[in-house]
Amino acid sequence: MNMRPNLDHWEERCDLAAAFRWAARLGMHEAVANHFSLSVNADGTRFLMNPNQVHFSLIRASDLLVIDANDPATLDQPDAPDPTAWGLHGAVHRACPHARCVMHTHSIFCTVLASLADSRLPPIDQNTATFFNRYVIDDQFGGLAFEEEGLRCAALLSDPAIKVMIMGNHGVLVIGSNVADTFNRLYYFERAAETYIRALQTGQPLRLLSDEIAEKTARELEDYPGQAQAHLTQIRRILDREDPDYAN
Repeated sequence: MNMRPNLDHWEERCDLAAAFRWAARLGMHEAVANHFSLSVNADGTRFLMNPNQVHFSLIRASDLLVIDANDPATLDQPDAPDPTAWGLHGAVHRACPHARCVMHTHSIFCTVLASLADSRLPPIDQNTATFFNRYVIDDQFGGLAFEEEGLRCAALLSDPAIKVMIMGNHGVLVIGSNVADTFNRLYYFERAAETYIRALQTGQPLRLLSDEIAEKTARELEDYPGQAQAHLTQIRRILDREDPDYAN
């Protein structure tokens, strides 16, 4: 790996770049749309984010922009981010300091779930139970996530216990404490949505977990030691062997 000591937040940059590359491998991206961001200051208002119109599979650690959510001139700068990324991620980082990392995608099964009249995710297995009472459904889609829409969405994430927003008619937004925590949650929410959608496709009745067992399972998984960091560590090990350019 070609380390860049002149760039601040190098390890955070590498973690975020790895998440972009892995999301592309899993097909959880959409052309040159969608965005991930990571706070790098105490109040969360300065954050790393992908550059405008760059494919996830090509993003390098050194490519990531440093954005100030409180700078109204951000979109006037020569390396300005995508306006919808600024609108959504800027609003979330400004309003929700607990959202240290924010990942927004239109991954297919999350988006299918978000397109249903009833976008709830019932606890039918371990993965779906992970999110029991830990998501919010936004059913007021107002178009592209420019600033006004971003502010509206950010208001739905004020409760730190809510880690996932099912963006009705849009996709999914996941928050967390760092890249590992957030990407792991994004990965498992897409898997959970896939399990549920495929179960619906059978046309058979669903075997629902009780609220008690669903909550117990969610708490046990929250307390499960080290899984998110181990997931990202293994992703970076694979990329170090197969695609080390991410850390340049």
